[in-house]
Amino acid sequence: MLIVGELINTSRKLIKEAVLNKDAGYIKDIASRQVQAGATFVDVNCGTMVHNEAEIMEWLVNTVQEAVDAPLCIDSPSPEALQAGLELAAGKQPMVNSISAEKERFENILPLVLKYKAKVVALCMDDSGMPDTADQRIVIVKKLVQDLTDAGVPEDDIYLDPLVKPVSVSDGAGIEVLDTLRFIRSEYPGVHAICGLSNISFGLPCRKILNQVFMIQTMTAGMDSYILDPLDRAMMGFLYASQALLGQDPYCGEYLGAYRRGIYND
Repeated sequence: MLIVGELINTSRKLIKEAVLNKDAGYIKDIASRQVQAGATFVDVNCGTMVHNEAEIMEWLVNTVQEAVDAPLCIDSPSPEALQAGLELAAGKQPMVNSISAEKERFENILPLVLKYKAKVVALCMDDSGMPDTADQRIVIVKKLVQDLTDAGVPEDDIYLDPLVKPVSVSDGAGIEVLDTLRFIRSEYPGVHAICGLSNISFGLPCRKILNQVFMIQTMTAGMDSYILDPLDRAMMGFLYASQALLGQDPYCGEYLGAYRRGIYND
């Protein structure tokens, strides 16, 4: 299970303040705590800093790498900011977040994925916009996998994001994602699937419950990677428990390790 720790993002008030104040200690602490809690990758996103994003990205990447040995997920819609982050993070195979089937975006981001031999989050979206149905997503999945592998990206480095929409807006939002996941797992066993969970609960009360249940449902359908808050102990507990129950955790090693780290409360 690959976990991308999502907390270093300047859309979050405290992170933005830390970046503006060049509070390296705060950023390092957040990075370290995420890795200690189980994050495989640390996401670095300063997309709200539109006027000097590349400069801020360099500072953030250097700061995070002073604190942790984990690889980084460089997260931006800007090729310039991605380039700045990837150049500094290339010592360990980084992840690019993200590419899509949109023609311009694909053409702009693909060269960076290839240059830095990066893992890549591939959004199931094309020039017609975000898909509504599983069938629409599947068409985009096929195109993304074909185009990325034809360009030389290994299947093991592709992380398809089926794009989660709020169930408050569409009753079928969860089912469409689950059906897409089952297709991916059936047709492309060498490719990974990833998502952020929080969109599913947007606009509803008790959001954490919906997010947690949807994580378990998506794991059952084949999701093997998440972008989430690893400091959410309940979420991480459900993740380790689900891995064990789905036979994805030999001898319950990850589950027991999480218990020893204090993830669970008896």
